[in-house]
Amino acid sequence: MSTTQSQVTENADASWLNRAMRALARPFVALTQRYMPDAFIFAILLTVLTFVLSIVMAEASADQAIDAWGEGFWKLQTFAAQMAMILITGLVLAQTPLVRRGILAIVELATTPARAYALVYIIPALAGLFSWGLCLIVGGVMARETANSCLRRGVTVHYPLLVAAAYSAMVTWHQGLSGSIPLKIAEKNHFLVDRMGVIPFSETVFSYQSIVIALLLLVTLPFVILLMRPPKSECVTIRKEIKVEEPDVSHTGQEKTPATILNNARIFNLVIVAGALAYLWLHFVVRDGGINTNIMNLIFLSLGLVLTRSPVHYVELALAEGRGIAAIILQFPFYAGIMGIMTGTGLATALAAWFVSFSTAETLPFWGMISGGLINLFVPSGGGQWAVQGPVMIEAAQTLGADMPRVAMGVAMGDQWTNMLQPFWAIPVLAIAGLGVRDIMGYTAVVFLWSGLIFGFGLLYL
Repeated sequence: MSTTQSQVTENADASWLNRAMRALARPFVALTQRYMPDAFIFAILLTVLTFVLSIVMAEASADQAIDAWGEGFWKLQTFAAQMAMILITGLVLAQTPLVRRGILAIVELATTPARAYALVYIIPALAGLFSWGLCLIVGGVMARETANSCLRRGVTVHYPLLVAAAYSAMVTWHQGLSGSIPLKIAEKNHFLVDRMGVIPFSETVFSYQSIVIALLLLVTLPFVILLMRPPKSECVTIRKEIKVEEPDVSHTGQEKTPATILNNARIFNLVIVAGALAYLWLHFVVRDGGINTNIMNLIFLSLGLVLTRSPVHYVELALAEGRGIAAIILQFPFYAGIMGIMTGTGLATALAAWFVSFSTAETLPFWGMISGGLINLFVPSGGGQWAVQGPVMIEAAQTLGADMPRVAMGVAMGDQWTNMLQPFWAIPVLAIAGLGVRDIMGYTAVVFLWSGLIFGFGLLYL
């Protein structure tokens, strides 16, 4: 049978829904393949666009925009370090022998294409409810190892769609324990505490609305992803297993010296973990402290140290697949510069205020999501975005009498929503999987459309 005849037969065998979803995904895939630049170039283009918009929409002068860009360029360094640590601790945790064995055991369940796509979305999404850094790393590893398993079994899967499924798990990260905006407003001394008070997780992440929306996406997105799969004849598969060099932690034949004994002494891991546990007890029990980014980093650092054999083992795992982290750190100053332009020229306030102008108490969370999604394209950082948009949204919530936690979560959902169009956080997944941005963004654009419907419905009617 010829290739054309095979494609016709496959299309005829597919359900009408499958054919419809393929037709929906096809133009997005074609557009991104042709026009989507590298993530770093994307950041530079956004910088230029923000500069132009600040002059056109905010009526800033060129000198004001340049000054705001330069002043803001290095202002996210502390936050960038926190985000890098979330990624590093998640990377190590996913690569520890125990967790890695668990991932490989799960991958063996991918005996059909449907199971492969579902597992590569669901497992990282569940990991993302604990740590968004873990979500990205587990997603990349799951996609790669599932592709290897499918190759061994003779199961045909479309590798770009598999990797897109892994990155799509990030669409619910703000509804987990590491969500930047819920964490920020749960801190006792956050920068808006005098205007909105402290809002605990019970009113944001663990609210009925947030949980139902997250569950709806967890249940429905695997089917959306599965329906986008191309015909078997069009699948792009890996030709041989993608093997990764395991760090040499055996040190067989290494001369025992005081230096090597110290390097490989697990007692140092346990000493740090004991200190971390003591601090966490003081923080949560004695001082009744809340969850914040630094606390989450300490918890995941401690878990990684418990599951590694020595301090050197921990460092080797961190270095094994850390290329994507370097790319993210490099881009943070550019997005900080964009944020500087948006805040320094009043562009962000103007954008957020425009959406607020036609909102009501009931619709403000929804329009907070829409405006949050737009601003996230320019500032792809939940904490950084809240610094830009938070003051406007809180003032609007107070003026309209809107529910403050729902408004904050609306902005948070907008932030995670347009990550499906913004390639910044896809870098670690792509570095592990060995693909480029243009390979997956056509599929995540469809995820963007579906998740937008779920978020909108939940914010308006739940």
